[in-house]
Amino acid sequence: MTFTESDERRALRSAVGELGKKYGYAWFTEKARTGGQTTELWQEAGKLGYLGVNLPEEYGGGGGGMADLSIVLEELGAAGCPLLMMVVSPAICGTVISRFGTDEQKARWLPRLADGSVTMAFAITEPDAGSNSHNITTTARRTPDGWSLSGRKVYISGLDVAQAVLVVGRTEDARTGRLKPALFIVPTRAAGVEYRQIEMDLISPDKQFALFLDDVALPADALVGSEDAALLQLFAGLNPERIMASAFAVGIGRHALDKAVAYVKERQVWKQPIGAHQGLAHPLAQIKIELELARLMMQKAAALYDAGDDLAAGEAANMAKYAAGEACVRSTDQAVQSLGGNGMTVEYGVASLVAAARATRIAPVSREMILNFVAQHSLGLPKSY
Repeated sequence: MTFTESDERRALRSAVGELGKKYGYAWFTEKARTGGQTTELWQEAGKLGYLGVNLPEEYGGGGGGMADLSIVLEELGAAGCPLLMMVVSPAICGTVISRFGTDEQKARWLPRLADGSVTMAFAITEPDAGSNSHNITTTARRTPDGWSLSGRKVYISGLDVAQAVLVVGRTEDARTGRLKPALFIVPTRAAGVEYRQIEMDLISPDKQFALFLDDVALPADALVGSEDAALLQLFAGLNPERIMASAFAVGIGRHALDKAVAYVKERQVWKQPIGAHQGLAHPLAQIKIELELARLMMQKAAALYDAGDDLAAGEAANMAKYAAGEACVRSTDQAVQSLGGNGMTVEYGVASLVAAARATRIAPVSREMILNFVAQHSLGLPKSY
């Protein structure tokens, strides 16, 4: 075990940081406030090989793992321009297809996911099946030509920029008649696909949607992997989701902390910088520690996942997501407090981080469900839900 990043990863961190600074938080929030998109940054990151750094080399990726991809998202977030769809397109969808897809599916989708020419959304949450994925009612039935898919999903990110969406549905088991999970790749422009934007009180260029699937006709090869192993395949995609959500939160937390530290170094009251006072210095120091601890757990989760230990990675990924969300919320809150009245202005760009940070405690899995997981699986306590 080593706590020193390789030269390659340090170089990746530095290069991505420079790309993020080229765009920055002012550019990012301008896109958000005007209804714009981050397509320019997404495409440049793809061309530079950053979006597909975790995908297999034979399909145009970098041949790395979640540890590498998490560095990319963390550094973009620290520069003020986190790309939420990195959690979804290369991490969840790219991972599921590369691990379980057919050769034809890999050849069709992975090179374009890697270079950013295709973005794929992910749809699991339903109005009556949030944290309880066993209640999913989106159903696929067999047809002579493949499948017909019907159902409804909510809080699906990025459908306005995605060319396809990986949908978690259910199929009927021929032996038992029971419904079992299955994953399908659905083109967003297919007949029967409709989506409507959900208005959110978030200053973010990444939009949320309700997705409606009305007898969407799909070819047989729209099914990813095996019907009988879809639950395993699903969780193989959710571990990367939690790792990347941690990177997203750590990046935002670092960005807020950097702004606060820069301000308290310069702002003077009573002839000295306000950062000299322990009332400000100590909370910022605590946040630095908490962000580093969250990053360490994220790196542990990524290392376990890349080593193929899905079970241990699941525990570590949930813990990392919890720690990163908590640290991110504390960081943005303290940044606003450190700047005082200036922390509430558009000019300083701190208050606009608060809602995004708060969302990291909710999505893609709530802090309460993580605590349920740890209580049951790590501590062996009775299941509470």
